[in-house]
Amino acid sequence: MKIIKAKDLLSKRYGEKGSESREKFREEAYSYYFGEIIRNRRKEMNISQEELAQSVGKKRPYISRIENGEDIRISNLILIANALDLSVQLSAK
Repeated sequence: MKIIKAKDLLSKRYGEKGSESREKFREEAYSYYFGEIIRNRRKEMNISQEELAQSVGKKRPYISRIENGEDIRISNLILIANALDLSVQLSAK
């Protein structure tokens, strides 16, 4: 049985680390991840997309797009995180 390492699988499917295709995949993965966190937290708090949108001064379709993995500006991420009692943390590597 051959063991396949995750980094080798990513390289095969999306290109070598640092390549344009790999970076595109990484960005899309982060957008999807943030969208899932936002959706799950909103549902935990039992609020609608409309209610969340109103609380941050956006329209419901914007919240839907974010939850479906559309890229989000940092300023909007912080607004939404605050509305959902989430924190955003940046740290040095």
